[in-house]
Amino acid sequence: MPDIRALCWPTERLAEGLEALAQRAGYAVAGSAELIPAPPEHFDEDNWLELATGRMGLEVEAVQAAYPAIQNLLRRAAPALLAITHTDEAGNSERGYVLVLAGGWWRVRVLTPDLTVVKISVAALAQHMTQTLEAEAGQEFAQVLQAAGIPEERRAQAMKVLLRERLANVQVADCWLLRLPPSASFWRQLRQTGALGRLLTLFSAHAVYQGLQIAGWWVIVWTVFNGAIENAWLWVWILVLLTAVPFELLVLWAQNQLMVNAGALLKQRLLFGALQLRPEEIRHQGLGQFLSRVLEAETLETLVLGGGFSAAIALIELLTAAVVLGLGAGGMLHVGLLVLWLGVAVVIAWRFYDGSQRWRSAHRVMINTLIERMVGHRTRLAQERPQDWHDDEDQLQARYLSLSKDMDSSAVQISGIWSRGWLVLGLAGMAYPLISSQFELTALALSLGGVMLAAQALNHLATGMESLLGVVNAWRQVGPLFHAAPRINAEPAGSAATLTGTGTGTGREDSGNGARSDDTGGRPLLVAKDLSFRYREFGQPVLQACNLTVHSGDRLLLQGGSGGGKSTLAALLAGLRLPSSGLLMLRGLDRQTLGARAWRKKVVAAPQFHENHILTETLAFNLLMGRRWPPAEQDLQEAETLCEELGLGDLLRRMPAGLHQMVGESGWQLSHGERSRLYIARALLQSADLIILDESFAALDPANLERALRCVLQRAPALLVIAHP
Repeated sequence: MPDIRALCWPTERLAEGLEALAQRAGYAVAGSAELIPAPPEHFDEDNWLELATGRMGLEVEAVQAAYPAIQNLLRRAAPALLAITHTDEAGNSERGYVLVLAGGWWRVRVLTPDLTVVKISVAALAQHMTQTLEAEAGQEFAQVLQAAGIPEERRAQAMKVLLRERLANVQVADCWLLRLPPSASFWRQLRQTGALGRLLTLFSAHAVYQGLQIAGWWVIVWTVFNGAIENAWLWVWILVLLTAVPFELLVLWAQNQLMVNAGALLKQRLLFGALQLRPEEIRHQGLGQFLSRVLEAETLETLVLGGGFSAAIALIELLTAAVVLGLGAGGMLHVGLLVLWLGVAVVIAWRFYDGSQRWRSAHRVMINTLIERMVGHRTRLAQERPQDWHDDEDQLQARYLSLSKDMDSSAVQISGIWSRGWLVLGLAGMAYPLISSQFELTALALSLGGVMLAAQALNHLATGMESLLGVVNAWRQVGPLFHAAPRINAEPAGSAATLTGTGTGTGREDSGNGARSDDTGGRPLLVAKDLSFRYREFGQPVLQACNLTVHSGDRLLLQGGSGGGKSTLAALLAGLRLPSSGLLMLRGLDRQTLGARAWRKKVVAAPQFHENHILTETLAFNLLMGRRWPPAEQDLQEAETLCEELGLGDLLRRMPAGLHQMVGESGWQLSHGERSRLYIARALLQSADLIILDESFAALDPANLERALRCVLQRAPALLVIAHP
């Protein structure tokens, strides 16, 4: 085993090592590691790494793997940072960091503190990461093997088997992957994954494949018209065809790799962009519109990665066909006819595009209507007359059917007329050389081959054109999500003071009266001066000249009638909306200076019941959404303790899997009151400085209300409760 101390970066040089790793991995570092203070002796690694990489315009993800799968993780984890605890000769433990530059099946490349790259076996690196776990279990197993009389030469193998069984479900952490954030340039992400190289490979391989096909065609034509049909020429033709097979396979491999990598990046970016949308951008959209966006996103991926390749390959084939036609008997006349027919094809494609726009609009209306009526099924059964259940459905279906027929007619024209019409026109172009007898047999054969090649290209172009026109329509729904992803780049990466944080908690102690001690030196925690907000630029203000001051330890109650702007004010304070005018400061810093991410870590809101949601996941996931994931054992223990305090202990005991029970629409169904208390727990578990609860106690009975209030008053550093009078 190599000397692990020579490979590990010490804590005080970790910032320098991250910058060197990013540059060696090909990432263009946005900032400089010199701007990041070195981590202190004891620090929270997840928090420091997240903020430090954010300063460099990158992203870090904590990953873990079960003990038997740790080697598979190391083979793929690059660039990555591994935390390893090693012991010196005096028995003192020291924590260091191994920077993995590139993975591999047998060996990985590691960047050392002297900025050289060395190779280390995957097995040796995995043993260093698991040596603490193996040492704890190995002592017990050594005694068992000795007592069982296992021969010395077989004990090592037996020890491996026993360790795999004992530690099969133990997760090995201390691994962080370095990568570009989803908000980075999409083309930059494609380059980083090697997609552009595979795209070049795809087109180059297809060009060679097309050239070999033309060469095979030329061999056949030459041998036939020159009377040289011999076994030697037949073998030449067979060899040309066999040579084309590997290039065809290479085309398929490159296309599949591109579809997998580009598809994953596209989905990641769209999901990230959805989380960057402002509330106003989706305020008037229902489940039907959301489902339409999901369907269009899936359509976009399928059409771009499928039809896009077909269209690109068809253009190469058309260019090749034009060259062949120019060398044939028709000459430039044939080339001109091909260009003319492409103009006709564009007109047909435009008609298809116009019809598909109207068809997709009707399709989205039908989806929205269907979803809204399915969600409101019980309401309709109870309150709507049966004779009114199917009003307007026949009109929607009739319009949809009419538009479908028009679009199908245009699609038939594209798929049928494009290639068949060209065959008629291309063969007609060969009439003049035939009538005038001014042709050679070889040139005539080339013209015929060019016509057939152009027909094949038009077939591929028709398939790709239908897909690309569908992409244009789908982009209307998906484009806003794609363009919303880079918005986070405008936010600061966090102040230098936050880089040395010691964990996810606030670090405060109870002051003895249910409130938390004020650690701001008497300064207000949050100050709002003359806040105003309007939903539309020239609309009536929902809030006007609002003023509020919150100190640590405050417990505030905001009452008012419905529609008075209470929830809007809560959204402004939590950073979910931006005020139209006025000043909003958190610990003396505004949102632009502090950054949206840092602001939302300090101020957490539990929205109203209809705006909050239980995701179809485990109860632990829903509780710990605002913390690190996967959670540590102390996170799960804190979540369970909080559930007990809020009166959810009976629920945990009823659930077969406890905190790991699946909940949500397709899981364990929670009552209205249980959901409300889960939302309260979710907000408290984020360890923010200010907790805002918007009508969170409205669904609780008196006993649970008193219990939840006692818990919130004890745990919240500062509290703002919104309620009706």
